[in-house]
Amino acid sequence: MTGEGSATILVIGATAHFGRQTVEALAGVGRKVRALSRTPEKAGLPEGVEVVRGDLARPETLGAALDGVTELFLVLPYGMDVQPLLERVRQSGVRQIVFLSSGAVVDGADPQPDVIAAYHARVEQEITATGIDRTFLRLFFPAINSPAWAMQLQGGDVLRGPHAAAAASLVHERDVADAAAAVLGSPAHFGRVYELTGPQSLTRTEQVETLGQVLGRELRFEEVPAPVVRQQLSRFMDADFVAALLDLMADTAGRPAPVNDAVEQLIGHPPRPYTQWVTDNLAAFR
Repeated sequence: MTGEGSATILVIGATAHFGRQTVEALAGVGRKVRALSRTPEKAGLPEGVEVVRGDLARPETLGAALDGVTELFLVLPYGMDVQPLLERVRQSGVRQIVFLSSGAVVDGADPQPDVIAAYHARVEQEITATGIDRTFLRLFFPAINSPAWAMQLQGGDVLRGPHAAAAASLVHERDVADAAAAVLGSPAHFGRVYELTGPQSLTRTEQVETLGQVLGRELRFEEVPAPVVRQQLSRFMDADFVAALLDLMADTAGRPAPVNDAVEQLIGHPPRPYTQWVTDNLAAFR
């Protein structure tokens, strides 16, 4: 790694789930990491991490956070206009941007297949246009989506949702964080795009069965028609986002989700299985 001893890595989205995990991974291997937070006093990040106040919605507040930064790990809320931030980053002298993107992006597609892919593809293009060296980590269905079932578990052993046969190679967030730590500051990864997958393809029915095995409960999945779920979720989420998410799930039904060795190549060991993720997150289900 180039200049690792003096390099400062800024994590934007540091108190969101993937950002927090990445801060912990970087700090755990002795990297100099700075975290952006609107409320540093509530960040709860590891000792030794420099937490700097700033607000993505107000790019003029980011000067102190970007001062002296050499690499940037970027986790964005869906739909955010990234241009004002990138202009500040371009002016600051950052050498590399690592962006946590979406596996829904289809290279060369115009238009992209849905709003999720379109947003992330646009951010990738805007990052590329800065001229800063960049690395994109694309993620499809992370295991961290599973706690959405926790509330249902309180009511019994039947978990309900759309598309029982939808398949995903669920990724442990710690593998994402370790992959980010591996590529940050490494010229070998400049300009690269990595599709991150877990070690196995599991349908939603199989995910529930696995969850039950770890919890010691005989859980089963009961399918709810997608239009019903779409109507329910659209009451409090962006309707186009919900439609895209459900369509992505429908597209995976009846065929295995892709599995590759990108995580192992980046972090040096196979990705953690879903059983490990459930074991690591038992508190979310009890």
